[in-house]
Amino acid sequence: MVKAGCSADGIEDPRGTVTVDKNKPVTNREGGQNLRPDEITQIQPQKLTLNLRSGEPQTFTLTFKRAEDYPIDLYFLMDLSDSMKSNLENVKNLGTELARAMQHITKDLQIGFGSFLEKLVMPFILMTPKYLRNPCFPGDCTAPFSYKNVLNLTGNHALFTQEVSKQKTSGNLDSPEAGFDAIMQAAVCTNVIGWRNVTRLLVFSTDAGFHFAGDGKLGGIVRPNDGRCHLDNNLYTMSHYFDYPSISQLVDTLSGNNIQTIFAVTEQFRDLYQELSALIPKSAVGTLSTNSSNVIQLIIDAYNNNRLPDGVTISYVSHCKNGATGKGENGRKCSNISIGDEVTFDIEITAKGCPSKGKSETVKIKPLGFSEEVEVVLNFICECECRKDGIQNSPECTGGQGTLECGVCRCNEGRLGRLCECSQNEVLTDDLDANCRMNNGTDVCSNNGECICGTCECKKRDNPEERYSGKFCECDNFSCDRSNNKLCGGHGRCECKKCICDANYTGSACDCPLDTSTCLATNGQICNGRGTCVCGVCKCNENYEGPTCEICPTCPRICTERKDCVECREFGTGSKKHTCEQDCKSFSLIEVMTKEDLPPPNINHCKERDVDDCFFFFTFANNNDDNIVVHVAEKRGPDIIPIVAGVVAGIVLIGLALLLIWKLLMVIHDRREFDKFEKEKNNAKWDTGENPIYKSAVTTVVNPRYEGK
Repeated sequence: MVKAGCSADGIEDPRGTVTVDKNKPVTNREGGQNLRPDEITQIQPQKLTLNLRSGEPQTFTLTFKRAEDYPIDLYFLMDLSDSMKSNLENVKNLGTELARAMQHITKDLQIGFGSFLEKLVMPFILMTPKYLRNPCFPGDCTAPFSYKNVLNLTGNHALFTQEVSKQKTSGNLDSPEAGFDAIMQAAVCTNVIGWRNVTRLLVFSTDAGFHFAGDGKLGGIVRPNDGRCHLDNNLYTMSHYFDYPSISQLVDTLSGNNIQTIFAVTEQFRDLYQELSALIPKSAVGTLSTNSSNVIQLIIDAYNNNRLPDGVTISYVSHCKNGATGKGENGRKCSNISIGDEVTFDIEITAKGCPSKGKSETVKIKPLGFSEEVEVVLNFICECECRKDGIQNSPECTGGQGTLECGVCRCNEGRLGRLCECSQNEVLTDDLDANCRMNNGTDVCSNNGECICGTCECKKRDNPEERYSGKFCECDNFSCDRSNNKLCGGHGRCECKKCICDANYTGSACDCPLDTSTCLATNGQICNGRGTCVCGVCKCNENYEGPTCEICPTCPRICTERKDCVECREFGTGSKKHTCEQDCKSFSLIEVMTKEDLPPPNINHCKERDVDDCFFFFTFANNNDDNIVVHVAEKRGPDIIPIVAGVVAGIVLIGLALLLIWKLLMVIHDRREFDKFEKEKNNAKWDTGENPIYKSAVTTVVNPRYEGK
């Protein structure tokens, strides 16, 4: 900040704080004293105030202790359709055993129950007067209904047992029941049912499936369930008017009212309700049977186990029983918390920024299923003291579009941007940079441009052919792979850092041609049938090589190995002529007239000598079925090379002999002539006199005037 031009005295550095406003200790019962629910404290502290600066976490410790004899409200919902007749005694026994078992958990237990059947409309209920009086005729059962609150929550457990034992079944036409209607009304009719602000449990028993939102259309009911209480004289009176609740409505309603649900169902529908339970927090499923101890244990477990809810800006570290510590997902919960157990949570709250509206927010933390909560008031430190010295309508803020405070512009209403250069009507959010980021982990405009009023303007390159593009300047046309120092190998175009190849080319740099003409062998087959053409180049099989896999260094021995069989099958001669039919069946034989008629092979071209010392010619090739086919020339012949070589050698020798004879004759002739010359020389006699025609070359002239002095 000092380097940026701020004076040391003008720098403000406010810090966050934690203040405990209400810190009533958790309850420790002594001497079995009786306390009212509002006198019991299970969570400490109860209220805090946090002053948060963006990016600076604040931490506090929360203590939770399960109080002995904490009050419980338990409501029992019973399916009274005629199909439940066989299970009715099990349900009645479950209710009685439930009341008895819960008395060992807490002394402050209120218990009540209701029953449900189906909507009073066709095709769910037969709407004839006779059926509406007794749907089980000629049997005896009660009139049909949708949902009925039979007994409000009460501490009279004997009355609960008595009322449950009086229940009779009724009848409807389809198998799924209106259980969702019953759960919704039991949850929202707080005053009618008598729910207290304590632990709330709801037990739902049935032997059938359930109707949910949309099924009401079968009876002409199209209005969505409004999630409100419609009990009149303890009966649900609007079943014909509102559709069944959706699963999401039930989840929100049960969670909002701190009600934990236990489904006691028959084995046939256990899997269905297991899937439903996975969607409803803190719910469980038990099997309805003669021995209902499993359902009762589920209810006891629901009371004995709780966890803290999730927090968006909150992280937890739990310190549970037996010194166990949890972080992350495990830091939000402690399992197997029984009565009298005390656990603590270190809670860290971090502000990610300043809220767009107001300077204060309230966060409530509470164990699911309990009414007690911790209220955390969050005050955000978003301003500095220098703000009061701001210059309104400063020219530095785009011609007076904001107030210059602490060296930065605070924009007037309707203006955005660092210098208030943008109109709010032009952008979708107050955070302009957010519009210029592909996601939270990327740079503004991918670091390839500038964010102007929430829109990226990409940088210009020195090369006008190279450019950035895309909503976030995330693309360009020059960063693609290269081949032979050419962008996209010269066979494609670069779009958003990826090569779009021309036809007949592929690969990350368009360097792989799809044309196979360069892989054609002389026999017209691709890679001679002995390899694959990859990017215009043959990848040969083992033992083959060459640009089109036509070279096989180890193949000549095939000629020698097959020579005897070809000779015996074609000419009836050779070492295998007596065993030819048994030893030479591994190939097919095709005859041609001469060796010039032999087709190009894809294995080898063979030339072998037969027993008559003549050469015969054949080729090996593979057909489409990978069987060996031998083409053999019927016409055999001697080895022409020695003959030609002999003729040439003879001509050369004769020529050399003639040259030697001519040379010898010339030497003899020359010697005779030399001897004749020498002989004539010796016989010649020359005249020793003066030659008459000889003239001296010297002339003497005398001066007549010379006196000889």
